[in-house]
Amino acid sequence: MKTLQVHQASTIIKNNKLLNDISFGIEPGTVMALVGHNGAGKSTLIKTILGELEKSAGKIEVKGFDQEKDYIAFKQHISYLPEEPLLLMELTVMQHFQLYGMSYQLQEQDLMQRIDRYINGFELKDKLHEYPESLSKGMRQKVQTICALLPDTPLLLIDEPFMGLDIYAIDFLEELILEKIRSGTSVLLTTHQLDRVKNIADHYIMLQQGEILHAGPIADFHTIKRRTEE
Repeated sequence: MKTLQVHQASTIIKNNKLLNDISFGIEPGTVMALVGHNGAGKSTLIKTILGELEKSAGKIEVKGFDQEKDYIAFKQHISYLPEEPLLLMELTVMQHFQLYGMSYQLQEQDLMQRIDRYINGFELKDKLHEYPESLSKGMRQKVQTICALLPDTPLLLIDEPFMGLDIYAIDFLEELILEKIRSGTSVLLTTHQLDRVKNIADHYIMLQQGEILHAGPIADFHTIKRRTEE
C-alpha cells in the first residue's frame, strides 16, 4: 500500500483553479520532491493534502485513510513542517514539544529522549523556557522543525525544509530525515535548494500552473527552465 495516494485532485478558490487533476503516489520509505517556479502550486498541493485548502475534486488517502471519510485518523498519520514557523506565542519552547507529544500520544520517555537529542543537535538547550517572541526567526524555525520530527508518522510533509537554518542545522536535519526514511516514513517536500534534495529524494514532480509538467526518478531531473523559455 502506498503511504500517500493523490487521485485526480483539483483545488479551486474564487473561480481560480490552483491545482488541476493532480495524481501521484508515494511508496513507504521514499522521498518525493515537488519542484517548480514560485506560484507553480507546490505549497497549494501541500495545503490541499493537509486539508487546509479544500479540494474541489479528487481523492486523497494516507495509509488507506480517506481525507474526507476518516479525517481524524488521516491527520494522525501526517506530520507537517511549514515554511514559516506556526508557533503559539503563549507557550514556551518546551510546552510546544509537550503539546506535540500529547497530540501524537508519544510515551513520555520516548518524548524526552527525542527532545534531548534534538535540542542538542539544533543548539536549543538553553531556549526551552523561552517564548517564541524572544527567539530569532532561525531559532523559531528550529523549534518548528523539532515539533514536526517528534512523532513517528507514516507521512512527513515539508515545505522548504532548509529555509532559515544555518549550515550545521541543515546537516543535522538532513541526518534526521534520512533516519525517518530508513524507518519507513514517506516524505513529500518542496525546496528551491535542489542540490540538497538530490541527496535524499527518490522521485520528483515538476508543477507548472497547478498541473504536473514532468515526473520521474530524481536522477532524471536536471533543472527548471526559465519562464521565458517555456
